Order: sequence, then structure tokens, then C-alpha cells
Amino acid sequence: MTYFIGIDIAKFKHVCFIKNHNDEVIQNSFSFSNDKTGFNHFYSVINGLDPNQQKRIGLEATGHYGMNLKVFLEDNNLSFMEINPILINKFSKGSTLRKTKTDKIDAALIAEYISKNIYVTYPQKHYLINSLKSLTRTRDSLIRQRSLQLVKITNVLDLIFPEFKPFFNNSLKSSTVLYLLRNYSSPSKMANMNSESYKKMSWKLKRTISYAKFCKLKVLAKNTIGSDDDYLVYQLQMFIDIYDCLDSKIKELEDNITQLYLCSNSHIHTIKGISIISAACIYSEYSGVQPFHNPNQMLAFAGLDPSKDESGEGGKSGFMVKRGSSYLRYILLNVSQMVIIHNSKLYDYYLKKRNQGKHHRVALSHVARKLIRIIFHLEKNNIDFDPNKVR
Repeated sequence: MTYFIGIDIAKFKHVCFIKNHNDEVIQNSFSFSNDKTGFNHFYSVINGLDPNQQKRIGLEATGHYGMNLKVFLEDNNLSFMEINPILINKFSKGSTLRKTKTDKIDAALIAEYISKNIYVTYPQKHYLINSLKSLTRTRDSLIRQRSLQLVKITNVLDLIFPEFKPFFNNSLKSSTVLYLLRNYSSPSKMANMNSESYKKMSWKLKRTISYAKFCKLKVLAKNTIGSDDDYLVYQLQMFIDIYDCLDSKIKELEDNITQLYLCSNSHIHTIKGISIISAACIYSEYSGVQPFHNPNQMLAFAGLDPSKDESGEGGKSGFMVKRGSSYLRYILLNVSQMVIIHNSKLYDYYLKKRNQGKHHRVALSHVARKLIRIIFHLEKNNIDFDPNKVR
């Protein structure tokens, strides 16, 4: 006999329902709090079941709300299956026409779902994968915040020294630009720079502007139409400090991500054009690829599989469904741009799609699909990428 245990996850409490393979209700829906007391209560109920029978536990993938419970289940040697909420929603629509939705009903529905579908347990590298996933997503969030600071710096510069950014080809990311803004944050200070200032900057930086360009910048600063008000200079310094802080934290995160990823025994980074950080993002978002039985499942998870709409003799297909992880889809499309630069066969495949009249992003999505199939093959066979074997 097998017990099917469905758990509906929420922020402060979870609801559990237990049935067996004969559809007999073993334990009607009961709730337990999202804390040690609640977990112990849940465990006592599970322990009360026949120890000789299989226990299959299912829960929806609901982000961090269920993280502590998943750790608790693993600590107590209880396997579990995470299910995409979209699948549960579709299963619900196929089971009943009613629109009633409660936590108790959802828990019973999850138990019903795992009794009717293949039971795929959570990967063993749970801690490493979740740590990588958390760190890579935090990094993405900090990068977005850092980019926002560049926008704010630009807005203040437009008032203080509007000629500055165009002088550097409208980019604020170079080491020279950031050095000047940190050390000479107003036009008057830049106008008063001298040859010693240039020597100091050249000594600090590996590569910087020529002395002639340095002198031109001084002239621009002296004749700027901007306003050198103290409050604007203060704002500029504050935004630069925040940018520097974010930049430092991003570098720390990247070091930690690299160390964790190298412990994963993944082969995604062996594909030329995919950095270790991008490989870590892909690996963690796919939970190490182990939960997937074929590349098509991976395509669907990223929302990169083409949609199909058939009715009678008519039908249409080809549009990307864009369901699943939008963050993963964003990463895969971005790395595809780098992969085609470093891999001739993938570039030829990209050109083939472009010659068929497809837009650049559409052609990239085809490369991303091919890339997923390559990743699946590498991870499942535990081998490095060989460009000569790409077809």
C-alpha cells in the first residue's frame, strides 16, 4: 500500500491531506503551523502511519514559503515531490467544474495529483542547488539596483556637468569615469586638476585616457553650463557610494557562487560562451537537471516550447508559450547571444533561422532550445561539451 500525502503551502501554516492507493481517506485535511511545533505535529502524524508502506509527499513549488519544511523533510529522510502550481491548476480544472478553492481542497488535490502521476523526488543536492538559486537571484536583484544607481548618477550629472557623460561616449562604467566621479565630484574640482592629478590617476588605473583628453576634460569642466550646487554634489557622491557598495557586494556574491558551482560537478560552463555565473544560474534554476526525463520537459519549464493550437483540420503552432520561469528564459536567451559567437555550428544554425526570415530574437530562441538539448545531454551523461559533436 502507498500513502499519498498532499501539502498545501502557505506563509504561516500548511495544510495536509493523506489518502491511500484505494482512494481511502487516511487523514482528513489538518493544518500545522510553519514552525518547529507545527512540524513536530506533522511528523507525529506521519510516524503514526504504517512504517512498512511507501509514503509519497507532494507540495507546490511556492518559493521560500516551503523552504523550511523541505529542509525538515530531508532531515527526517522523507522524500518529496515539488509540483508546478500551473500543473495543479490544470489538474483541478480537469477534475471538477466548480471554482471552489480552499487550502483543504488544494491539499487533497495535490494528494490526488501525485497518485495519478509519476513520482519524481527532489534532487539530493538540495542544499547546494537552493543556495545557488538564492545567491544567483540575489545577484540579479543587486545588478538591477546597481543599474538604477547609474541612471540616478546620470540624472544628477545632467544638472551638474551635462557635458561629462557625452565626453565619455555616454558610458559611466569605465574605471576612469568612476575614478573621476569619486575623487572629483564637481566641475570646479575637475577644472582644477593638474599634471600630478593625471599621474596619480594613471598610477591607480591600469588603463586610462590620454593626457590630451584629460586636458580637454578640464576645459569642458571650466566652461560647463551645469550648476555646481552643494546639494547636487552631495546627491552625486551618495549615489556613487551606493553604486560602489552594490558593486562590492556583487563581486562577493560572484565569488561565493563560483565556489558553490564548482562543487556541483556540472558541465554547463564547458560550453564556450557560458560563464560560470550564467552556468550556475541555469543549473540552479533547473535544480541540477535531475528532475527532468527529457529535453522537452526542460523547454516547457523555461517556457521556450512552441505552442500548438489544433482544431479539426485547421491549426497553428510556433509561438513561444512563455510560461514557466521567466528568469530562466531571460538567462538562456542572453547566453545564446554569446554561445553563437564562440561556436561555429550554433552560429550556422542561427544564420539558418535568420535566412528563413525569422527575427533576431526568434532565431535566438531556436538557439536556446538547441542549447537546452545540449545541456540535458551533458548533465545526464556527465560529460564536457565537445563542439565537434554538435549537429
